[in-house]
Amino acid sequence: MPLRDKSALITGSSSGIGRSVALAMAAAGADIVINHPSAREAAPATELAEQIRALGRRAVIIEADVADEQAVSSMVEQASRALGRIDILVNNAGIAAAAPVHELDVAVWDRVLAVHLRGTFLMTRAVLPQMYARGYGRIINTASQLAYKGAPGFTAYTAAKGAILSFTRSVALEIGARDITINCVAPGATHTLMLDDVPADVLEEIRKAIPLGRIAQVEDIAPSFVFLASAAGRHYQGQCISPNGGDVFL
Repeated sequence: MPLRDKSALITGSSSGIGRSVALAMAAAGADIVINHPSAREAAPATELAEQIRALGRRAVIIEADVADEQAVSSMVEQASRALGRIDILVNNAGIAAAAPVHELDVAVWDRVLAVHLRGTFLMTRAVLPQMYARGYGRIINTASQLAYKGAPGFTAYTAAKGAILSFTRSVALEIGARDITINCVAPGATHTLMLDDVPADVLEEIRKAIPLGRIAQVEDIAPSFVFLASAAGRHYQGQCISPNGGDVFL
């Protein structure tokens, strides 16, 4: 139980990688704050909370848009009140939109960067004061291997993920000698809702390009987050680990 009695707030955790991370951290001993963006995710968030409670851990559900400053402040306040503190923050909320850059709507660009990058900034800024006060904390940001290799049609997504990498490194330099770390996990192609609309032939090309020969399941990704949140990851600072099957070598 490497996360025994820790409290973790995981944004975008009602589905996909975030959901898997929430379950893995709960199994490792953590109490979990489940964040989802809107009412349509309420049912899967409730189902996840029941699974976490069945593991003997506490689960709190908070609906909030991570790109909204007031919503973020309220969520951190609610989470801290419900669980006593936030030991672990996982900035995982994200969206994707595909279009060639010359056809990409400015509003879509702004929204993708707002959820990924502004959300990561707002959440980090909101939890750091209490981590500073206790001299302890773990922040883990979800990046992507596409931040390193790019992807045609996904300029907003890859730009946001690349910026998250740089943000993580700069915050790591600010944190100093406290027992607070900030790192990234950059998953490779993973079976989540984001791949649902990708044609089968394109998915097959993606699969064939991965040295391990398969697209990841969410369960392949979650252990990296647990590791970085645990005492075993205490000497990782400003780093990015990438469970990508060999698609990109960092």
